[in-house]
Amino acid sequence: MSAARWAGPPQDAAEVLRRAKEIAPVLRERAPEIEAHRTLPAEVVELLRATGVFRMCFAREWGGPELTSVEQLEVVEALAYGDASAAWCGVIGANSGLLANFLYQSVVKDVYPSLDLITAGVLAPAGRAERVPGGFRLSGRWSFGSGIRHSDWVTSGAFLFQDGEPWAEPGSPHAHDSRQFLVPRSAVEVLDDWDTTGLCGTGSCDYTMTDVFVPDEHTFTFWEVRGTPGPLAQPDSFMRALCGVPLGVARAALDHAREVATTRYDRMAGRSWADSWRVQTELASCEAEFNAAREGVYGAARRQWAVLAAGGTLDDLTPAERAASPLAWLHAFRASRAVVTRLYDLLQTWSINRSSPMDRWLRDTAVMCQNLTAQDAVLESVGAYLLGRPPLFRISLGLDR
Repeated sequence: MSAARWAGPPQDAAEVLRRAKEIAPVLRERAPEIEAHRTLPAEVVELLRATGVFRMCFAREWGGPELTSVEQLEVVEALAYGDASAAWCGVIGANSGLLANFLYQSVVKDVYPSLDLITAGVLAPAGRAERVPGGFRLSGRWSFGSGIRHSDWVTSGAFLFQDGEPWAEPGSPHAHDSRQFLVPRSAVEVLDDWDTTGLCGTGSCDYTMTDVFVPDEHTFTFWEVRGTPGPLAQPDSFMRALCGVPLGVARAALDHAREVATTRYDRMAGRSWADSWRVQTELASCEAEFNAAREGVYGAARRQWAVLAAGGTLDDLTPAERAASPLAWLHAFRASRAVVTRLYDLLQTWSINRSSPMDRWLRDTAVMCQNLTAQDAVLESVGAYLLGRPPLFRISLGLDR
């Protein structure tokens, strides 16, 4: 399949989703190549670009389709049904449209003359930014820059310094501030250190910068919305669609296991797999676990969107409703890994060969569950929030009071 088959960029969510579903079989076919390449091949990047996934978060005022959180999830699930690494890079690259809400609006068009440009990077403040006239000098090393090799722009978090001392904005409640810094990909040195068990094709390499000048207008924080306020102009918007990746993989594994079960015959038992109580109950149990995890994600997303789209804020959600999103994200990752593991065991020796997609799905879900979104730190933060204590990750999880 060539990206040229589609005439122009998609105009709405339905078209982005349709294109994502169309390329899923191609991504599945090319998954071994993607994995062996340890980053997305250029042709796959362009295929993703043509679906509109990288532009899906841009607001309509910029000419984008402005997909809702639920619509973004559907697109990411569809891509992950084909290949997890492609979907992971797709949702990361879609951050461009979200960043536009926090950048100075006067520079958005200069930074993103095309809405299909890709932004990658690491939001955690792992770098050091020395204040100089007109901006900052940025240095540091950041880990796990998914999609960094094929990106157009790189955003990175760093702590601020002036004359070698920790620095904060006048009036800041913090003794030491941090910001996000947006630089061209050409300013970044990528380290070839991504050689993992799963999600191999994401190319999530470390990267470094040394004394790179970043003008003030290319810096931003998630404390300040500089664009039009709305449901996507929120600090947690970067987290909402990522769990579409494990959900898409689990759905693919469920469909694959059901297909295998309808074609296998147990010679020792003298019956079809489809007539086996063990197969029937395990498939049904996995479906139940998947459905519950998926509805938890979508239910929380729908409720949050309804409040924000009506002009409300996160404070208009009850504590339980506010906590529902990060808990659902974590549960989607962990439940999807559990489903894939159980199906791997169900299919037994039909899972273990590299030629089986079950082998790759097992490894992909194992690695993606090492992401912060699936860690106990999320449970700690949500538990603290529900008990009236300061959450560890309050901004990125939407738990800021």
